[in-house]
Order: sequence, then structure tokens, then C-alpha cells
Amino acid sequence: MKQTFKVPMLFSFVSSRSFGCLGPHSSAAFSTLSASVASKLKDPSLVESSGRGAGETFNLFDPGASAQQFEDGSAVIAQVGRMGRDDTRIAIDRANEALSGWKDGVTASYRSSVLSKWSSLIKENADDIAKIMTLESGKPLYESIGEITYGTSFLDYYAAEAIRPSAAGGGFMVPSPFSHPNGAPRGKIMAFNEAVGVVSLITPWNFPIAMITRKVAPALGVGCTVVLKPSELTPLTALTLQTLAKRAGVPNGVLEVITADKDVDAVGEELCTNQLVKKISFTGSTPVGKLLMKHCSDSVKRLSLELGGNASFVVFEDADIDVAINAAMASKFRNAGQTCVCADRCEIKFICITIASSGFQTFTRLHIFLVIIHKSIEDEFVSKLLERVKVLNIGHGLNGVDMGPLISSSSVGKLTKRVESALLENANCVIGGGALSDIGPHFFEPTILTNVSPTSSVFNAENFGPIVAITTFDTEEEALMIANNTTSGLASYFCTKDINRVFRFSASLQNGIVGVNEGIISTASAPFGGVKESGLGREGSALGISEYLETKYVYLNV
Repeated sequence: MKQTFKVPMLFSFVSSRSFGCLGPHSSAAFSTLSASVASKLKDPSLVESSGRGAGETFNLFDPGASAQQFEDGSAVIAQVGRMGRDDTRIAIDRANEALSGWKDGVTASYRSSVLSKWSSLIKENADDIAKIMTLESGKPLYESIGEITYGTSFLDYYAAEAIRPSAAGGGFMVPSPFSHPNGAPRGKIMAFNEAVGVVSLITPWNFPIAMITRKVAPALGVGCTVVLKPSELTPLTALTLQTLAKRAGVPNGVLEVITADKDVDAVGEELCTNQLVKKISFTGSTPVGKLLMKHCSDSVKRLSLELGGNASFVVFEDADIDVAINAAMASKFRNAGQTCVCADRCEIKFICITIASSGFQTFTRLHIFLVIIHKSIEDEFVSKLLERVKVLNIGHGLNGVDMGPLISSSSVGKLTKRVESALLENANCVIGGGALSDIGPHFFEPTILTNVSPTSSVFNAENFGPIVAITTFDTEEEALMIANNTTSGLASYFCTKDINRVFRFSASLQNGIVGVNEGIISTASAPFGGVKESGLGREGSALGISEYLETKYVYLNV
């Protein structure tokens, strides 16, 4: 049965009940916070809202907890409803029932106003949301606060884009090539933009808000309904966003959330093969992205994929070393190096930084920063980088630290093996290199390795962690070859003062994103996405909204 939404007046914000939407249901996502976590929040109902169902649950852990806390059980911050394939099918059905009303029953201006209201509510609850995000992802509190600003920027941006001619209901006309017998033009050629329909969005744990809003904002803005599968490691942030979306006026069924930790393969298959779903957007590992492509092929679904990267960070001999150090620190140690656009491979005379992202399941890739340095500036770069790394304050994200934990103990183990392998290949460890078990089982030392071979596994593998691996090279041509010698193509960075080199080198890099003299370049107004095996499509900017639109050609013989 198609659903109709009643809008009392334009720009009014009403509860989802005012739309005549479907009410709470037994298969809805739910969570129960631990008493210690609930006591830290001004409004625990952000996560524990009414109407949640009951059933099997899974434990959610604080990655910044100590070994003793993991042992005595106090590392558990919440119990989250375990959803499976049947729950996913129900959520898709609900999203499909809500589609007509959200797509055709309200104006673009109304959808825009709801996105703006949602953004405002997130900002109003920023303190609580930042704590929730830090507790489940481990990132320092200041990074969580910064991510809220970044995440809401997508809601604000697409609230504006939703009412432009490039959005749903817009389009264009072209001159008719047909003519009447007297030579006068005949007919009208029109192209209309329409919402794709029900979309499934799968997001990783490392940016629990931004990866959701970057996808959900354009989808809702054009009239799609959404079934969201957040990472099983950070579901609380997603549930909080859903709660605030409903308070902003997003009707039940328009934004469904699936929390699954056990049957994620079956859930993913249902999202990809269900005929009611018209598009998949996924951020995560390349192997999982390829699997999703296979699942989507039978129904020829549209796909947006932001997959793994192996980014280069290049510092040429003419670069401002202080600028390069600032860029390297920003890119490498944010979220303990666990971002999909962190620098991994670096050279100086050319620095290359490689990037990785999380997968659909708990597929964590440790991130190592490889710096390839020209001999003339290697000592200066390493010395200045060492001084910055020495003063990093490491600990629980709520305690005012610079760097928090890795997402899991297995990540620590993988990093340890990568460092050991590099040392066996004659690399030198300047600082760090091991686990910080005295803080907790998920912590790893900020590490600098020199004399790293470009053929080593540290250099060529996708990594997700706070390691800077340094080697040297001689010519710009060699630097370019190393930077492009990967099947990935998400991001690259380089530092130089030579404007001719800026354009020459950036044009030759095989990446979708390039940062020059800067380590953090993502913004809502710029297109984000990779080439080669780093994905399909773009998120952010005006291009991001087109990923959720179909174009319909209509000819009028008038």
C-alpha cells in the first residue's frame, strides 16, 4: 500500500506521526546503554528512544578500555539489537511503502527544510553525540566534535542542493531537431530528474557521522528512502542520527537502520539482491566492494563505491618542510591513522602516503605512512617529524588526548607483524614500533620507520594505523612511478613550491583526489571518490546528488 504524507504547511517541522506514517515495529533497531555511559549523557533517549523492539542483542565495546575493563566486563558500553536478513527485508518493505509519500507527496523545499532541521538538532546535541562517537570508535573527543561539524555540513549543503534545478523535479530542455513542413521547429524535448527510489547505504566505523550524512543527505534531499547498514562497531551514532531525524520530521520508513553483527553477509546479500532496492552506496574494503558488485549484477543495480586506497604523500626537495610536516601529521595521525585517505607512502624529494578504509564487516586495514625522501632533506624531515610525534598524548578519547586506540586488538596484532616484517627487511625504527598494552589492548605506539624498501609489504600493503614509513628516491619520474604503482587510486598528496610542478604532477597522478601542501582536504562542496579499484561515483559537491537521480526524457509533439 502506498503511503501518503500530509504536510500542514511549507517549512513547518512536525513529528513523524503527523505524516500518518507507520508506527514502531518489532524489527526496529534498538540499543540499551550501560549505566555508566547513560550517566555521561544529557539526553540518553538519543540512543534509547521509545518504541524500540526486543530480541537478541550483541555487546558493543569501548575500544579505549583497559585490559582490566575488558576482563571484568565494564568495557561494554551498550547492548544493541541483533538484526538479520528477515529484519532487513522488512526494513526494505517499509522504505518502499514510504517512498511515494516522501518522493511525490512533499515538495523539494519541504525536504530541504527537514534536512536543515535535522542538522540543527545534531548541532544542538553535539556534546552527547561526540561522547557517543568517542566511546564506540575510540577517536579523541576533539576529533568527534570536528566530525559533527563536518558531518552536518553535508546536511546543510544538500538542503540547499535539493531545491536547485539539478535536483529532483528539475532538469533541462533542448531545442527540438524535428520540424513542421514549413521548417518551423516541432515539439519540445524535456529531461526530468527523478529520485532513484529505495537505496541501501553501507557505512564504515571510522567516521560514524560523516560517512552517513554524506550519503543520506543527497538521497533524502531528492526523495529517495533509505535503508542504512552502519558498521557493527559504531551503531550507536547511527541510531542517534535516526532519532534526531525523526524529531526533525523524517517519517518512519524513510530512514531505516539495520544493526547486524552476526549475519552481515546475509544482510548485505539481501540489500544487494532485493528487487525493491534500486541503488547501493558502500564505503569500505575493495574485496567487499567487489563482492557487492557481483551481488548487484543480477538486478543491474546502480552502485556508488568508495573503496580502499593506497595514497601517496610526496614532498619534493623545494617544499616548505614545516608545511609538509603539518600536512603529514594531519593526514597520518588523525583517528590514529585509521582513515581511508591517510597518507601511507611518502617520498622526500617526494612523499607518498597510502590510505585505507574499513570493510562491510569488521574488515580493518592498518594504515602505514610511507615517506620517500630525497637524501638532501631526509634528516631535516625526520628530525622535525620526530619532535612532533614525541609529544603526542595517547590515551582514552574522553581524556583530552591527541590520539586514541585502534578499533580492535587484532589491528594491533597486524600492525606489530607489519613492523617486524619491515625491520627484517633492514628498516630502522626511529620511535615506537609496538603495542601500548599498559594503556589498553587496542593501543599502538606512533611509529617512524626509515630505510623502508619500496618493495616491502609495509610500503605496498593497505594499512590502518599510526606508522610513518620512510624511504628515499631521486627523480620526479621515479616518484610518479611509485605513486601510481598500485591498483588503488583514491587519494594522493604532495608538497612543492613549484607551480608548474603542481599542475604537471597532479595531472599525472592516477587518483580521484589530490592534496597539494595540505593533508586534510575533504569538504562537502568538493567531489570525493577514487579511480581504478578505489571505487565508482562521487560523493559531495553537486555531483553527489546526481548519484541518486534518474533522468527521464519526455517528448511533447506540440
